[in-house]
Amino acid sequence: MEVTLESTVSGFTYSTDRTRLDIEYIHRYLKEKSYWAQGIPREVVVRGIENAMCFGVYDTTRQVGFARVITDYATFGYLADVFIDEAYRGRGLSKTLMQVIMGAEVLSSLRRLVLVTRDAHTLYSRFDFKPLKNPDGYMEMHRPDIYKKPSTV
Repeated sequence: MEVTLESTVSGFTYSTDRTRLDIEYIHRYLKEKSYWAQGIPREVVVRGIENAMCFGVYDTTRQVGFARVITDYATFGYLADVFIDEAYRGRGLSKTLMQVIMGAEVLSSLRRLVLVTRDAHTLYSRFDFKPLKNPDGYMEMHRPDIYKKPSTV
């Protein structure tokens, strides 16, 4: 399902238009600067973008932020890969990005929206995200080293 939303707030554009996404920038950020996707292959990033609702943040034409929601557009969504470029932090862009995501009508009817964060609980709690009420019902298969290549030494 392709949904295109676009808005400009305080001179920055927030858009779900996939043609605007700077894949190289997103890949480089996730691979080198994120704590959750270190070493991620480009093809995995591309496949993830193709199969999610993506939100880009732009300073004119330069991409400075990103997020994606993996969803069935009916009942469930997983918010992932949220970031704002270090040079643009402290300007409220992450809060506005979250307002744009949470205001997307196509996501407003989801029964459950989840995310995982190590350090942004304060941001997400502003948008009604809370620790799991019943964590004993959740299970996971977690492979944190999946992108690390075996040593060839």
